[in-house]
This record gives sequence, C-alpha cells and structure tokens, in this order.
Amino acid sequence: MTDTTAFDPKKYLTRVNGAEYLEVKWRLVWFRHDNPNGRIHTELVTHEDNIAVFRAFVEIPEQGSATGWGSESAGDFRDYLEKAETKALGRALAALGYGTQFCPDFDFGAEDNRVVDSPIDISRTRARRPASTEQTAATARQIKFLFAIAREAGISDEDLNREAQELYGRNAEELYRRDASAFIERLQQRRESVHAAS
Repeated sequence: MTDTTAFDPKKYLTRVNGAEYLEVKWRLVWFRHDNPNGRIHTELVTHEDNIAVFRAFVEIPEQGSATGWGSESAGDFRDYLEKAETKALGRALAALGYGTQFCPDFDFGAEDNRVVDSPIDISRTRARRPASTEQTAATARQIKFLFAIAREAGISDEDLNREAQELYGRNAEELYRRDASAFIERLQQRRESVHAAS
C-alpha cells in the first residue's frame, strides 16, 4: 500500500546556529518517501593521508539528478569516512530540493558551529575560531591533490595561487589544513562543471 500522506520536513527540524536545519537522515527519508525508485550512488573518490573525498549521485528517474561532494579528515572526525559520505549525500539531496531551505549547504555565509554535511568558508569564520585549530599546515598530499584538481578544472598554478590569496590570504602551498580542505571542495565543484560542459 502506497503512503499518500505528504512528508512534512518541519516535524524533523533541529536548530543549528540559531537556524532551522534538516539533518541528512531526514532528507533521505523525504527523498525515499517521494521517490521509492530513486537512485543513490556514493563513491569514495580519494582516501589519502587520512583525508576522504566522496561523491554522491542522486537521481529521480526522468525528473532530475544531482551530484554532491564531501570531504573530511581524521583530524576533524574520528569517523571521517562516514562523515564525508554523509556530507556528499546531503549536498546532492539538497541540490534536488530535499531540505535546501533548511540547510546551509549552498549558503556560503554559514558561520560558527560546524555541521558535517555542509561547507563552511573558513576565511569568513577565521576570526571566531581558536588559533590552535587553524595552525596545522596542509599536508603534502592535500597540496598535491589541490593542484591536480585545479589542472583538471583548467586552472593554472598562477591562477590557483591568486585565488588562494583572495580567499585565504596565502598561496596554495602555504594553506592551513582546513583551508586546503575547503578549497579542494570548492575546486571539485568547479571541475565537475568543466566536465559537464565538455
């Protein structure tokens, strides 16, 4: 028997940073409620130096699809693999409209508390974060991955450093670990756009 009752996301909202937030698990319940035949595929894209990058693909047959990216490190979460996958899935679901209005995934002004499945522009929150969490230098593998993604997106080393300076106040090779992670995620989205256009 099919459930004809509309899913009400407002019943499952929590508060994060003083704003209403719909956790990924409820976005997933909502998606499955509306689309029992919808397709979800997650893939571990890279896992190096205790940094995981996942891609999630969510599709509503004959209606639309979306891709979401998520990255996390062991320094941020002990269960960073799961968190990276959850982040990717949450962003893909939000891109399809499931919880978009109840999550900061596409609001790059998100501040203060860190929600696992939403990006935070570290350059905007730097003044409010303890200095000790910012001072860990990016790993060599992070930097190597950053430059590799930039090349795939058609960005020269010079342009990459210029953008790093604008966003984080330093060249790409000098980024802090969290800034590098945020920058990687930003470039992955751009790389996807380049591949989609070709």
